[in-house]
Formats: sequence, C-alpha cells, structure tokens
Amino acid sequence: MKQGRTETIMTRLLSTTFVVVALAVFKPFGLDAWHWQAYVHLVALGAIGFSICMVTDLILKYIVHMPRSFKKGVSYIIRRNLWFQLINTPLVALGICLYRHFVLNNRVEGNQLSLVNYLETLVIIAFCSFAIGLYWRFKYRSRYLAAELEETRLLNEELQKIQQAQKTQNLQAPPAPIPVKEEPHSTLCLTGSTNESVTLDISDLLYIEAVGNYVKVCQLRDGKVRTDMLRATSKQMEETLQPYPMIVRCHRAFLVNLQQVEQIFSHSGSMQLQIKHSNDSIPVSRSNMAQVKMAIKRGQGEA
Repeated sequence: MKQGRTETIMTRLLSTTFVVVALAVFKPFGLDAWHWQAYVHLVALGAIGFSICMVTDLILKYIVHMPRSFKKGVSYIIRRNLWFQLINTPLVALGICLYRHFVLNNRVEGNQLSLVNYLETLVIIAFCSFAIGLYWRFKYRSRYLAAELEETRLLNEELQKIQQAQKTQNLQAPPAPIPVKEEPHSTLCLTGSTNESVTLDISDLLYIEAVGNYVKVCQLRDGKVRTDMLRATSKQMEETLQPYPMIVRCHRAFLVNLQQVEQIFSHSGSMQLQIKHSNDSIPVSRSNMAQVKMAIKRGQGEA
C-alpha cells in the first residue's frame, strides 16, 4: 500500500516536472516578461499542477471508485488513465487560468480570466498530457504486458475449470433426474421473423453472428460444425438466450457460448476467443470485455 502511494507521488512529480520544463522552454502566458521571476511562477504553477493531480487521484478513488491498481487488468488500467486525463486536464487548465488572472495579470494584461484564455491553456495542457501519457505508456509497457498475460492466464484457468465441472456434472447426472425447480431446457428452437427456425442443443451452440438483416447460428451437429441463417437480429437472439448465463454478448455482432471457447488470447488490450471444433476467432470489444470476464467468474463461482 505504502509502495503504491509512493509510486503515485513520484509519477505525479515527474509528470508535473515535464509540464514545468515545457512551460520554461516555450514561456507562454507572457512569462518572458517576468525575467528571473518567471522561474518562481513556474515553481508555483508546478505546485498547482501537482496538487490538482493528487486531487484527481482522490476523485477517481472515492467518487468514481477507480483506485490505482495493476491487479485489475490492462483494460482497467487504460480506462483509469483515460478517466484521469479527462478529469485532470480541465482542472489543471482552470487552476493555471486562475493563477494567470490573479498573479500574472499584474504585468501582462492579457492574462485576465476569459473563455479564450481558458481554451488556450486547455490546449497547451492537453498537448502536455498527451505527451506524458505516451511516455508513461512506453515506460510501463512491460508491466502492462505482464498484467495482461497474467489476467489472460487466470481467465483461461477459470474457463477450463468451468468446462471440466460441466463435463463431470454431465457424467455424474442420473439418467432420469427428477426436476426440483424449473430450469432452462437444454434443447432450444430459435426462430426469426419468417417461418424458418433452428433447433439445437444449447450445449452445442458455438456462437451467433449478426450478418446484415440475418443472424448466422453456428453449432456442432454430429461432430461437425454447421451454420444456419435466420432472419432476425442479434438483440432478439440475446433476449431468447438470456436464461443461459454462459452465452454472452462479446461484440456488437457476436454472441458466444463460453463453454465452447477453446482458449482466450489477448494482445495490447484487445481480446480474442478461439472457438472449439473450428478455426474461428471471435473478437471481444472493449465495451463487452467486462461482461465476458464477469460471466466467466460467475460461472466459476457456480461450478
């Protein structure tokens, strides 16, 4: 905990120092008119920037509920950094604008608080923030990759445990079980807006892909992969398959049966699901990544 706090402080200090050096080189806001006093103002601007960075970390931790962590996966790290920049950049620009108005305006009249000056400051700080982001992304790339590989390894382990538990359950199941409560049927008939329909065993469903006004239903039939086309939307299929928690939306165009996923691959924040019995790899969009991970962890808890 202490090490993480120290690392956060050092990261913010280095980032603030980068901005101060950039301002010292280009001397915006009429800093060149202050001669040697400009360096005093630069230190003050650095202190303002550092303070706002620490306040932004507190906002992310206690209000947005996104504490700094390398254990929550690469997608979480990238998302948190984006949130940090979106919150921190306007706040730093506002803090510098107020300093320009109340302190630097004594010698340079153009520093009074105005929308134009705020936008000018925002552009400068946004450029510095972008450059700093690239630096930290490169510096922590190995840590990102290590976290990504570890997260993928754990997801694959959890997925294999779910599938193994399902196989064991099927082998140990009695031939004629007496239903205690209503369960979703293992055999399902998918229908579209026409008279066409597809009947399948839910455990044999591989994935469903949206193709224009149709959906492609990919299933395992007699040991071979078979595809059927239905005139329907993926939203309709998602609603029909809602009782089956291991069938989730992983992409705008794909619904996938996680029990038929051979392996999960991830690279640079993107994820692919390799489907069993075929060479198909299904993409996982960033917006659906959390849903897929949650379904795997929920399935592990129920296994």
